Amino acid sequence: MSKYLTAPVKSSSLPKGIPYIIGNEAAERFSFYGMRSILFVYMTTYLMQPGGLLDTFTDQEAKSWTHLFVASAYFFPLMGALLSDAWWGKYRTIITLSLAYCAGHACLAFMETFGDTRAWLFTGLVLIAIGSGGIKPCVSAHVGDQFGQSNGHLLSKVFGWFYFSINFGAFVSGLLTPWLLEARAGESIHPFIETLVGEKAQGEILFGPHWAFGLPGVLMALATLVFWMGRHKFIHIQPPTKASVYFKQTFSKEGMQAIGRISIIFAFIILFWCLFDQIGTTWLLQAKQLDRILPEWIPLVGGKEMLAAQVASVFNPLFILLLIPVFNYWIYPALDKIFPLTPLRKIGLGLFGSSLAFAMVAIIQMAVDAGGEPHVGWQILACLLLTGAEVMVSITGLEFAYTQAPRHMKSFILALFLFTVSLGNFLTAMVTKILTDSQGQAKLSLAHELWFWSVFILIGAIAYVPVAMRYKAKEYLQEEKA
Repeated sequence: MSKYLTAPVKSSSLPKGIPYIIGNEAAERFSFYGMRSILFVYMTTYLMQPGGLLDTFTDQEAKSWTHLFVASAYFFPLMGALLSDAWWGKYRTIITLSLAYCAGHACLAFMETFGDTRAWLFTGLVLIAIGSGGIKPCVSAHVGDQFGQSNGHLLSKVFGWFYFSINFGAFVSGLLTPWLLEARAGESIHPFIETLVGEKAQGEILFGPHWAFGLPGVLMALATLVFWMGRHKFIHIQPPTKASVYFKQTFSKEGMQAIGRISIIFAFIILFWCLFDQIGTTWLLQAKQLDRILPEWIPLVGGKEMLAAQVASVFNPLFILLLIPVFNYWIYPALDKIFPLTPLRKIGLGLFGSSLAFAMVAIIQMAVDAGGEPHVGWQILACLLLTGAEVMVSITGLEFAYTQAPRHMKSFILALFLFTVSLGNFLTAMVTKILTDSQGQAKLSLAHELWFWSVFILIGAIAYVPVAMRYKAKEYLQEEKA
């Protein structure tokens, strides 16, 4: 590893390795969110054994399994952080676990060819959870490792663009993978596509699961290649020569104080993830009941019907792309003139915003239950509000976790931040299980469930205020070479 740079060089410009990390993240997030955007729909509608027999899950069963998968994917960051910080370093950890990640996608792409489809599905999801989860804290911490004191002022904006790349990949995959799964012959298909897939009967699935799950796998392989290409541009922060040294540092007085201090804030971020990740399950169930015909005035797609799986998977990352610069250059500076806008205050505003977003979809569901068919635009508006909350909670939390972590604990503290996603989804899965009867059906109406979550996060946001006011921040950035 001596051929690699091991500390930031004094500079006021952007580190050379950042474009490779951003490119890797965009492709990797395409693969993850592309697969995730169709997982619930595939499990409830298209899952089939090799003999052609449908073997689907109920909505409630699929909802529980989906949230358990997400919980697992955000549990394994703890493993990746320990491997990175104690033994392998970030670069080696990312490269190695990316191979497991690719293998998981391969399992999903070849489902329904032979063997038990559910077995292939769960094997693939386990490998993806290990791979995607294991690299998450390492990639985020790797971004921060590229900076020193002289260019540390660029860190906030780079984390913003890092999150931008995540959502650019998610946006493209949210458009494409649901279409690959569900597009049927005779639906205004381009002649080139008809030639590509061969002759199909009217209404027959054009591509199906193999294509829909296979393309994310190809993008994950590309992500791994891009990251490898940047190996000589990166700053490689080395782990201690002995793992025992790392564990001694991590669980030192300073390390335990840092963990205890930041975990108080993380406890409230868990509540946010309980709600947010339901845009791929609970919100999708609602989208199926809405009028999804797009207005005629929209170029190219006007008058066409959106797939239910496309609504949140398209508009959430699209709004992220739009809102990041809006928040960075207009909203945050404007609010900062009214009162000092600290990271903790951003998180608090995001918690209240998520409660309001769920109140909106609860009202929409009440209209559906009353016999109406509201337009999907109302849910898209709620998605805009929830996405604004995500900008304030998730992006801020990512930066906050890095700056509050001692030098030798960057990956571990970021893993704890990601673990909040795991705990949030696990809590959602458990609540869903409690609210499911022996036949796999929901005990509560969808409207009542949505109101429950809205009030739940509102209580949490109110409790957060006095806690955040008493928090004492302590920032750590990497040291530079002279």
